[in-house]
Amino acid sequence: MNVIVANKYQSMLESLQIDVIKSLNGEYEADEIVDQFQNFFYQRMILDITAIKNYQDIRNLQKLSISLDMSKVILLLDDSPESSSPIYLSKLISMGIYNFTRNLDGIMYLYNNPNSYRDVAQYQQLDAMTQVTPTANINMNRASMGTPMSTAMQMTRVIGVKNVTGNSGATTLLYMMKKHLEKNYSVGIVEVNKRDFMYFKEKDVFNADDSNVTSIINNHMDKEVLLVDVNDSKSAVNACTDVVYLIEPSVIKLNKLMLSNPSLINTLAGKKVILNQSLLSSKDVLDFEFESKLNIFFNMPPLNEREKDVQVVNAFLQKMGFERQAVDGVANKKNSLLGIFGK
Repeated sequence: MNVIVANKYQSMLESLQIDVIKSLNGEYEADEIVDQFQNFFYQRMILDITAIKNYQDIRNLQKLSISLDMSKVILLLDDSPESSSPIYLSKLISMGIYNFTRNLDGIMYLYNNPNSYRDVAQYQQLDAMTQVTPTANINMNRASMGTPMSTAMQMTRVIGVKNVTGNSGATTLLYMMKKHLEKNYSVGIVEVNKRDFMYFKEKDVFNADDSNVTSIINNHMDKEVLLVDVNDSKSAVNACTDVVYLIEPSVIKLNKLMLSNPSLINTLAGKKVILNQSLLSSKDVLDFEFESKLNIFFNMPPLNEREKDVQVVNAFLQKMGFERQAVDGVANKKNSLLGIFGK
């Protein structure tokens, strides 16, 4: 089910042929929209930009991008000079807002074919940017210790992977992420409190424990990407710039989880949750989201670690913001469908 937040374009949005569970009409503070929908389950949100008070100030869009899953939001732009400017669109992309359009055709296209960064990268003006995008988070640990800013400001992403249900495949998924990423990036792996990666015979694997994981990570900031197998380490989670949480949605794994720690699911609200080694259909995932009250970031099927080029792994990495990961067979979307520069 879907939600619509409308204002100037209320009559246009009422003609959409989609199921709507909740609809708001009027002008709202960004914080009001967050309060309404941060913990509300929906498939897509169609958001009329004029329903956001002072939307010309990009910081109000930033409030939404921080608190809502913007991959589920389709932003209907108006024809004002502010939201029509290339700089404004570039800033939207920098905040991870990829689904924007100006017409009904564009809304329905994005409803069925959500954008990745690759689809909107042409609109981003990197030369005009004064901040680093989500695809290149700055690790500031060195800056806080007195290292010159030119050294600290490098494009290192530190991504942790943690099993929620027991043995949910974190090590294998990390191995597959590394094999695919290293075609386009320099990649290292930090394994904490275990030595499972020795069986993959991989290079650039660094072992750590709770006492030294932060220093191990800081010592390998020459890599563009550091993947961290956090296992049971809280120190490792805190040292990462981003963490994904794996749930294997089999009946036995979920029942074991609910018996051993029934409140754990509630702690995952607002975090990147992946259904790993999953055989669930798209409808099953929606049902899972409804029952668990979680937003599922990605539905990952069982992987064959012997394959060198797995489309679904590249799709996952693209969604994580690694725009260099090409997915074969993905057609370029036409500007006329997006409706960015014309109606």
